Amino acid sequence: MRVQAVTFERVVAHVVERFLGDDDDARPARVLVDGHPSTRPEALADALVEPLRAAGRPVARVRVRDFLRPASLRLERGRRDPDALLEEWIDVGGLNREVLTGIVRRGRWLPSLRDPATDRATRAAYVDAAPGTVVVLDGSLALGRGLDVDLAVHLALQPATETRNTPLDEAWTLAAYGRYRREAQPERRADVVARVDHPDRPALVLPD
Repeated sequence: MRVQAVTFERVVAHVVERFLGDDDDARPARVLVDGHPSTRPEALADALVEPLRAAGRPVARVRVRDFLRPASLRLERGRRDPDALLEEWIDVGGLNREVLTGIVRRGRWLPSLRDPATDRATRAAYVDAAPGTVVVLDGSLALGRGLDVDLAVHLALQPATETRNTPLDEAWTLAAYGRYRREAQPERRADVVARVDHPDRPALVLPD
């Protein structure tokens, strides 16, 4: 592996290029952008939308945080349990059923399932997927959970950077991210890895 210093725009282009030249560009595709909240995976996911559309691919923009399990389940072990954060918060079944697998099998997707602030169902309406739709999903602690995606992007941080970037009242989450690195090994699991300890100077991890 080699590490190449690039710009944020080059990271975006690198991910978009993975979808161009697909032998079957009428088939839906699904990309997950994963990273610690301080890496702002939503910013990279948002930045993918227009280039994909310009390349002729419709986009379904979805957030993992809109597919969390009900609070009664995800907070059953308390509001600050790092193991629950890693294992119990994401509604993997719902996200696959309503978006990631559903768009392939049924040709439609659900923009959101549950409001993360109110814990109430959003009652969002299904959207019919145009041919070649790319689902662009962002979240944290999401790799290795069984999400049905075609391309996984991980925004990587050194543990020390992760600690510095975590607010004091969220320090309890660091144990979850430590387990995530050890068990899910996101840098090995992801198809695209960008190291973003210095967000203004990202680096792509590329094969030799």
